[in-house]
Amino acid sequence: MIDTDDRKEIVFPGDIVEKGELNMRNGVFRSVDGSYRSQFFGIVQKGDEFVDVVPFHGTYVPRRNDKVIGKIIDIGPSMWTVDIKSPYMTMLHMNDTPWKLNSGEIKRAIGVGDYVYAKVQTVNEVKESWITLKEPGLGLRKLEGGHIIYVPAPKVPRIIGKAGSMVNMIKDATNTRIVIGQNGLIWIEGQIEGVLKATSAIELIKSMAHTNGLTDRMMEFLKIEKKGEE
Repeated sequence: MIDTDDRKEIVFPGDIVEKGELNMRNGVFRSVDGSYRSQFFGIVQKGDEFVDVVPFHGTYVPRRNDKVIGKIIDIGPSMWTVDIKSPYMTMLHMNDTPWKLNSGEIKRAIGVGDYVYAKVQTVNEVKESWITLKEPGLGLRKLEGGHIIYVPAPKVPRIIGKAGSMVNMIKDATNTRIVIGQNGLIWIEGQIEGVLKATSAIELIKSMAHTNGLTDRMMEFLKIEKKGEE
């Protein structure tokens, strides 16, 4: 197991990621000695009661409570079909939006080609999901303007950084607004120079997500001086 500069643990298949009782979720199995081990080469994500291993390679599989960015690709009488960069179907019902809409008129609120920042509300046994825009306090909404880029979903934790440290550093240095979906779609808004710089920074993280010293390299790329240095 490798401990990186921002305390992200990189593990290989079979590495121990945790000992003791916890809820097994994704990328983790319990071995005969009682320890929890990684199924993948990836990054460890720890919560209060669970441990996930997010692989460096692979498609996005929706999970309940994930925040995602999706593109509207079809409209029915009462729901939208949404592309969240997953092989599984995703839907948004008109009752899961903040607007009062009548059946057959929902395209007035969100049209084909529009993007939304949403929360995965339910996932069924075949991984089909329903998303919502209604939960307050999460900033869920239709995304107006801005630019959309894509990175593989396993790279998202490194782009966010510990407690949002990496993405906040990029936002501050480029004077941009950034919304990151756990499915790998990223929305960036600001002046074109800042958007281009933020995009280049994210591409750099994507290409070096598995390496140590990433925070220092990002500070150098963004020309940020370390505190206490002249």
